Amino acid sequence: MPWPEDALSDGETIVTSFRPHWKLLFIPFLWFVGLSAAIILVAVNLDVLVWVVVAVLVGFLVFFVVRPAVNWWTTRYVLTTERLITRTGLVAKSGVDIPLERITNVNFSQSVFERMLGAGDLLIESAGSTGQSKFSNIPHPDAFQTLLYKTREHRSMELSGTKAVVQAPAPDQAESIRKLAALRDEGLISDEEYERKRQEILDAM
Repeated sequence: MPWPEDALSDGETIVTSFRPHWKLLFIPFLWFVGLSAAIILVAVNLDVLVWVVVAVLVGFLVFFVVRPAVNWWTTRYVLTTERLITRTGLVAKSGVDIPLERITNVNFSQSVFERMLGAGDLLIESAGSTGQSKFSNIPHPDAFQTLLYKTREHRSMELSGTKAVVQAPAPDQAESIRKLAALRDEGLISDEEYERKRQEILDAM
């Protein structure tokens, strides 16, 4: 279920998109194996009462297997260049949108077992009415935390109009460097002396 591009604003792009960790499907899988075996064993007998039991087992199958699998499949975490988005639900949908510039802190937690599986939880603190938002069962939460911080930093620089600017030497300093270069070219100073003096001039800017 790819994220629909028409849900993004102009100039917004997706940085990463993923579902919750696959460990959420482990327990439903065990239920599936057990209930499927029970249904097959009971269905061998065509007695009416037996079919009632089969219907009950199918109900358990839907509740303990199908429902968690659908919830996992329809849950998405999306990080864009402007916000962090969560969406869940097949028919009735819900979600959270957190602008990156409002995120104030991001913490992740992992148990020993989750660390072995590469899963964990994120607690995101943000300014405004959202407050704290917990994102459970994130794949590799430490790596995602780093990516989120970097994306937020780029977003902040974009909003503030900050750009990396290389400052040119002042005219008198540039002239001093040119004189040093001339002395080096004439063989009056060594390359090491030139580099040392040039660096002193640049450091004094």
